[in-house]
Amino acid sequence: MPGTMTAGGNAPPLIQATFEDALAKLPDGYVDGHFGNRPWGVTVKRSEDGKRTWLYGEELSGTDIVSFNLYRLAGAGSTLKPCEMSSAKVIGFVLGFEPGMKKPPSPP
Repeated sequence: MPGTMTAGGNAPPLIQATFEDALAKLPDGYVDGHFGNRPWGVTVKRSEDGKRTWLYGEELSGTDIVSFNLYRLAGAGSTLKPCEMSSAKVIGFVLGFEPGMKKPPSPP
């Protein structure tokens, strides 16, 4: 299936493992950071059972976005479902995104 990364073969195992490790290091919730020397805001949500991770990133000084769901399958594997973009764009973003400090809450 186009846009899908599975243990069965659409992404080499090393790239898949590196991608999943980088994703696991991102904090839950919102974080500011940089990708390609541009500021980005990223939100990560993980399901309580750990079977789904959702990420939405938005370039803060432009119009680019990154959005996907990663589903962990029964057994050893996962499926990457990018939202209207290539898996390569999603993987490149997660591997290259450098999170900064969390955005402070707005004053009341």
